[in-house]
Order: sequence, then structure tokens, then C-alpha cells
Amino acid sequence: MRQDWFDHARFGMFVHFGIYSAAARHEWVQNFERLTDDEYRPYFEHFDPDLFDAREIARTAKATGMGYVVLTTKHHDGFCLWDSALTDFTSTVAAGRDLVREFVEALRAEGLKVGLYHSLLDWHHPDFTVDANHPRRDDVDAAALNDDRDMSRYREYLHGQVRELLTGYGEIDYLFFDFTDGAEKNGWPGKGPQDWDSEGLLALCRELQPGMLVNDRLGIPADFVTPEQYQPTSPLARDGEPLVWEACQTLNGSWGYHRDNTDQKSATLLVRMLVDSVSMGGNMLLNIGPDGRGAVAPRDAGTLAEIGEWMRLHRRAVIGAGHAPLSPPREGVYTMRGDRLYLHLFAWPLGQVHLPELAGKVAFARLLDDGSWLRITVTDPEQEADLMTPAGQAEGTLTVHLPVRRPDVLMPVIELRLSGE
Repeated sequence: MRQDWFDHARFGMFVHFGIYSAAARHEWVQNFERLTDDEYRPYFEHFDPDLFDAREIARTAKATGMGYVVLTTKHHDGFCLWDSALTDFTSTVAAGRDLVREFVEALRAEGLKVGLYHSLLDWHHPDFTVDANHPRRDDVDAAALNDDRDMSRYREYLHGQVRELLTGYGEIDYLFFDFTDGAEKNGWPGKGPQDWDSEGLLALCRELQPGMLVNDRLGIPADFVTPEQYQPTSPLARDGEPLVWEACQTLNGSWGYHRDNTDQKSATLLVRMLVDSVSMGGNMLLNIGPDGRGAVAPRDAGTLAEIGEWMRLHRRAVIGAGHAPLSPPREGVYTMRGDRLYLHLFAWPLGQVHLPELAGKVAFARLLDDGSWLRITVTDPEQEADLMTPAGQAEGTLTVHLPVRRPDVLMPVIELRLSGE
């Protein structure tokens, strides 16, 4: 199946980079500040990604334990990071560099899967109609701006650019389309699958890259769904069938570089979000936003290094692992890989942790960070328990005995080797 590699990888990197990175105040800066094309133009004219190093990004992703990376080829502002023949609003014109090509080659050199992001919106294109998300929506003559705009011409441009990306860079493993809420807002109509010709666009993807995964944001079913900036609370399903899914998360709430946003998530929280996703059969795509020169911000690099060290010791509990059909204890969640069950402890209990329904089903238990053995016992509920020993546990409960001192890792993991069925 085309998603086998995706289910195995579990952890990927998102990279949001463009001329908005130099603005350093959110990738939606043109929208939020209602900037005209002329006001936004200086970021294009002075785009200088001299520190954008795709090889370093690829190496960082690999060191963090990620199996794939997704780069924004074009965000909502319409600026393209490749040598498009359909527009001069590109990195090749602005800076003489095809950043998509650099990115694809760097990922392949590191053995990582290649992902591309492509926005269906385009505020720069002269035929993309003004709507509720367009920077020109509050102009006095906003409605009149649409008199000469033609979405059919824009659709042709959109499909043409997707064709360029899927024919000019070899095998692509993953394509993340993006668009905002298509509902009508403030008197402006929304946009939806008919505006993109989503059926035709998906067919084009299948024709040009039949093995490529495509997300759900064309507004029609495809290969996987993408909850953004929130964590599901149970495995995702539709009509009783499990869904392939990926939680898209930021380090600080912004996708593009935002210099003054210091609301940084801790490495511990991010690891918890990652294993929580895997415990429900999902992936996590964690974003970085390189700065205006293309460098990974030191605060982001530091967080990724912390996660990478945790992954070095615990990767087998994430990569190739998935949902376990068992009830975890209150202190954490399970992931499962073959005959290995992994208990990720969100809270460190005193002395022992009780695992329902696992009595007689575990051959060996150890802490994963250092491989140290943990004693396991089963309490007989029919015998009167000593007040100093575990008591009151349901029949079939396995008790794992723990040291008082918590391991010095972002999140402790217990590896349980299952025996029998």
C-alpha cells in the first residue's frame, strides 16, 4: 500500500519558508496587515536566502528521528520556491536559486522521503478572485476587483504548476495541498473543490506520481487526513473504518518565522504529543520556520536537538510502532511494535505501575533509555494483601516495580516483551 512507509515513519518535519520569513511576523502577514502587492513587493526584491542549507535541514530532520520532510513550494502569497515557467514570482528570479531542487536532492542524499506542500490559494495571481481570506477584501472597491478576474484561468495556472512540480523533480512521496475554510464569511463567498477542480487535480497527481500520498485538503477524500494545531483524543475513523492521519503542529503557534513569538513548546510537551499521536495510530508533522536568511532559528534547533536525543534512545517505541488494542494505565499511553509493548509514562508513579489485563502475558520488562531490568509481579486478589504491598488491583493486573528516581529523559518509556498470544 502506498502509505506503508508513512505508517512506519510516524514522525516528519514541515518547513515553511518564503518571502514572508523576512517579514518575520507570521506567514499570513500580507493577509493580517492587508498589504497591497506594492507594499509586499520589497520582501520579494530583497529576498536573500544565503543561509538556507537544505542539506543541513535534511541532516537535522534525520538526527531528530524524522523519516520525511515537507517543504512549502508555494504558500498563500503565491511566491514560488522553484523555477516555474508560469510566473516570475519565484526564488530563481529573486535570488537565483531553485530551493525545491536543492531540498529534494538533499533529502534523497539522507535517505528521507520527499514531501511538497502547495497552497491552492494565491493572493499574487491576477485571476485569483478576492474572497474572505484575500488581503484586498477590505478595499473600498474590493468587489469591483473581481470584474476582470477569472478563476478558470487561475485553475489552469494551478494545475500547470502542480504538473511542473510532479514532473521536474523525480519521484515525490507526499503532496500536502492547503486551503483555508471555504465557508462564506462577511458577505464573501468561500472557495471549494469546484474552484480547484479537485477531482481533476487529484487525477493529475495519480497520473504523474501514482505512488505519491495526497492529503485531504482538496476538499475530497484522498490518502490521509490532517488535523492541524490540535491533538485527537482517540483513533480517527470514518464510517467505522480507521483513517490514516497526521497531526500538523508548530513549535510556537506560527508556521513561518515569527521573530517576536516566544511561546515555544517544550521538547517534553512535543514528545508527549508525538507518542500520543502514535498511540492512536497517527503521525506527527512538526514544523520549523527558517528565518529571513533561511537559517533554522537557534531556539528551534535547540528543541529539535533535545527531541533527537530522546529519539536516539526511544525510536523503536515510535518508528514502526502504532496503536495497541489494550487499556493503558492512567499514567500514560501505549504504543506497540510486533511483540513489544511500550508504556510512555506522562507521570512518574511511586514505586510501581499497574497494567490491566497483562498478568501472565509479559516475559520481560525494562526501561528503554538504559535497558535496565524491571521486576514484574502479579497480586492474587483472593489473598489478603499486606498493607505495604500493592492491593485492590483487578484480577489479571500486572505490576511493574519502578525505582523511586525518575530516569533523566524527556519521557520515560518501559518496554514490555509480550509472550503467548
